[in-house]
Amino acid sequence: MTSQSAGAASPKGRGRRPGGVDTRAAILEAARKSFAAKGYDKVSMRGIAREAGVDPSLVHHYFEGKAALFAQTLDVPVDPGAVVDAVLAQGRDRLGWSVAESFLRVWDAPERRQSFAALVRSAMTSDESARVLREFLAREVFGRIAASTGGPDAALRASLAASQVLGMAVLRYVVKVPALVEASNADIVERLGPVLQLHLVDGRRVEA
Repeated sequence: MTSQSAGAASPKGRGRRPGGVDTRAAILEAARKSFAAKGYDKVSMRGIAREAGVDPSLVHHYFEGKAALFAQTLDVPVDPGAVVDAVLAQGRDRLGWSVAESFLRVWDAPERRQSFAALVRSAMTSDESARVLREFLAREVFGRIAASTGGPDAALRASLAASQVLGMAVLRYVVKVPALVEASNADIVERLGPVLQLHLVDGRRVEA
């Protein structure tokens, strides 16, 4: 009876030890539902904790932040915030090349190509998936990179850079255009890097 009373008195989600698979799974499921219902921008870590029925500290125990949690719901193999930090640490002079190189390093493994293809197909067939992915890329990835240069029209420059990278990736990993599939990462980086550099850093220098 004492055991039953103690169990009944425990708040929802409390008492689970850090590292429990059930707690992490509950957080991921709550995050998927929240992102789908509200989009990326309007979801908070505290709100996800509330949806999962756990203490907010547990959400931060398992995930570095909202970007990392969202990446896990998409089965993205890395923390996007850490990748962007590493890109920005390379400096502005080779920013475009660093973006291309980092993207290819993340997605070029065969098993990750399948995840990318699934992500693209989801965004193309679901308005909700497309909205969440769009907000995420704008805020956490290309938006951060474009804003770091301090130039004007950061949103436009971020969108143009994203269109180049994602367009290349769709043709390489989803459509599987032979020339892109067979091209080496180094060759793609050297050809795509200057275009990304133009959008992210040097575009404002081009005269109309």
